[in-house]
Amino acid sequence: MQTIEGGCHCGNIRFRLQWPDEGVIPARACSCSFCRPRRATYTSHREARLEAMIADEDGLSRYRFGTATAEFFVCRRCGGVTFAVSEIDGRRCAVVNVFTFDDSDAMEFDVLSTDFDGETVDQRLRRRARNWIPDVNISFSSKRDS
Repeated sequence: MQTIEGGCHCGNIRFRLQWPDEGVIPARACSCSFCRPRRATYTSHREARLEAMIADEDGLSRYRFGTATAEFFVCRRCGGVTFAVSEIDGRRCAVVNVFTFDDSDAMEFDVLSTDFDGETVDQRLRRRARNWIPDVNISFSSKRDS
């Protein structure tokens, strides 16, 4: 098991990814109109664990689009798209943008292009339940006044 750390450019969103494999990391370059211009390329593993820390919740944007079945964690300050989560059967699953890893330039990725157009919502959720990181914890250092 290796630990991969990363986050957005300004450091408001940080994460620690416990990754079960050494070597080449499989990644999927999403071709949707949100991910493609942001170079968002995601990885996940059924045995991985994601721990994310948000320093200032006011500096966080949670973005949903299309089927609204995934929530993208985007930094309001620097624009970093770090990870996305999906709630499936009461459990939070996630994918992480490999280009937000601290040492992404030194890592080797096996990047495949993906196109999920045409998937039904049910098909999409079943795929995520099979493939996304099943152990996700997100903590906040500061809370918004509600």
